[in-house]
Amino acid sequence: MTVCGLRKPELMAPAGDMISLRAALDAGADAVYFGIVSMNMRASAKNFAVYEMRKIAQLCHEYGAKAYLAMNTIIYDSELDLAEELITQAASAGVDAVICWDFAILDLALRHGITAFISTQMSVANSAALVFLYRHFAVKRFVLARECTLDEIVSMRRNLLAQLGDEASAIELEVFAHGAMCVSVSGRCFMSQIAFNQSANRGECRQPCRREYEIRDVRDGKEFLIGQDYVMSPRDLCTLPFLEKLLEAGVDSLKIEGRGRSPEYVSEVTACYRALIDFYYDQHTESGFVPQLASLKEQLMKRLDAVFHRGFSEGFYFGRQIGDWSGGNGSKATHRKVHVGVVTNFFKKVMVAEIKVEGAGFAQGDELMFQGAATGVLSQKVESIEEAFKPVSKAEKHSLVGVKLAQVVRENDQVYIMVPVEDVENARQ
Repeated sequence: MTVCGLRKPELMAPAGDMISLRAALDAGADAVYFGIVSMNMRASAKNFAVYEMRKIAQLCHEYGAKAYLAMNTIIYDSELDLAEELITQAASAGVDAVICWDFAILDLALRHGITAFISTQMSVANSAALVFLYRHFAVKRFVLARECTLDEIVSMRRNLLAQLGDEASAIELEVFAHGAMCVSVSGRCFMSQIAFNQSANRGECRQPCRREYEIRDVRDGKEFLIGQDYVMSPRDLCTLPFLEKLLEAGVDSLKIEGRGRSPEYVSEVTACYRALIDFYYDQHTESGFVPQLASLKEQLMKRLDAVFHRGFSEGFYFGRQIGDWSGGNGSKATHRKVHVGVVTNFFKKVMVAEIKVEGAGFAQGDELMFQGAATGVLSQKVESIEEAFKPVSKAEKHSLVGVKLAQVVRENDQVYIMVPVEDVENARQ
């Protein structure tokens, strides 16, 4: 679908485990990127085993989505055989593409017939680099350097057309739309390696940049706590307030960062960007579009504000800013996930979930969130509760209750409730 000659971009979501994978697909992702136990930039995420690649690809394809394997770390000489084995398995499993920046992985992908996307780790930021890699290595998808501005993306599109003519449409530009940003150049940082012997370039970053630091004047012994502005911890990127400008710049894929974040983060962020992209392409030419777009953005930003974030930033899209720091450690989300219990049975004929309440209780009118490998992330408002076959208004801790649902959940699904942060803090006092 196009608007003013522009292709509708792919929405790509992260998956750190099977729950997040299904959550991304249910929320409307056009593609999902994931990592195997090694050779990807989120080694701390749960990731997947090699044997799961076929299942991942099949599930994505059932949803009409694509599956991309992230192999975007540096590769050592001793790992070349393992890298080839992973590439071979990915090609056999039906994985649609490999995201990489090490030329060894690019070479293996070309030799084994699997599409290669150039990772943002390579910092491609100009049309000359795009054309060189396209002509010499047949690369057609580039995750642009995070430093690129909107004007520079437009310039790259213009220059590609001038240099390649009709061939320019074969080159796809992918950009990050939402999620964590690194104080270094897209993760190419040695701070974690020096402090913990765990390299960011290997996906093992311990994020020492996001901590409070105490500094001491050696001569006089005066000490200062550096933490108020967290000068090494950037806010999270959020392009939703100006997403239409990215669409109009001609990007082909919008990537959500977050393979290390929770399933509800993946679900909610993907759903919000899905809603705005679809609205833009469906309603762009309709009367009243501008105020409706503004209203939708306001609603969606409230939803984004409820899940994990470090404060929001527009990144570098409008220039290279200084001082856009997180202003604190941890999440700025307005709501926090609190564990309720586990589904012990599901009676499909009557669509009732039996829930063992192990943590926080809940009441009629509350919204429960169910998470499981086959369920993904499912939220539903509680309309009725039964205990021992009798209606009750509230489910107390240590109780066994039945809740009627509109959709299927599964035994052993974990159950949560989203609680305003101020309520969580008050309960602790």
